[in-house]
Amino acid sequence: MIIDLSVTLNERTPVYPGDPQTEISSAGTLDQAGYEDHYVCIGTHIGTHIDAPSHMIADGKNLHEFPIERFTGRGVLIIAQETFDIETLKNADIQEGDIVLFNTGMSDKYQDPSYFTDYPAMSEDIAAYLVQQKVGMVGVDTCSVDNQEGFPIHKQLLAAEVLIIENLTNLKALEGMTFKVHAYPIKLELDGAPARIVAEVI
Repeated sequence: MIIDLSVTLNERTPVYPGDPQTEISSAGTLDQAGYEDHYVCIGTHIGTHIDAPSHMIADGKNLHEFPIERFTGRGVLIIAQETFDIETLKNADIQEGDIVLFNTGMSDKYQDPSYFTDYPAMSEDIAAYLVQQKVGMVGVDTCSVDNQEGFPIHKQLLAAEVLIIENLTNLKALEGMTFKVHAYPIKLELDGAPARIVAEVI
């Protein structure tokens, strides 16, 4: 079974405050050109996306510099609807290379303004534990792993080349499941990119 963990991308897709709005215009129609084509202008951190180290770290790698194997791995789901709890994390048998996903329940509010203002974020000790365990990626169903100025959690994870997935959805469907995550971004030579992310239930 495959479970889609990605939001739909269109001009109504919410954007992080200060980021550019998505613009989509026609570049060809069946009636006039004989084909459908569109011009799409998006930010690199729109919708379900992956952050590269260069997003926050000077001289950090861009996404295209990582081998394709880095974008898939064993999935671990952490329930964090009340808080990001370090003990829950330590009891989750997190292994090197795992892709750890945090279900906070915030994806239910994706179209609500509070999604960008009132969301839980992980602490520095949790980020440090994930780095210590040498996980490959961390994913959240929120707009950011940070809610502090200066983005310390981003910097802590990305400095260790732990990639960050944001704006996930459908994580509740993974509760109690054993699964593998496939998280493939557009191959941009940039600081991040939208991605189609799915869980393969094993």
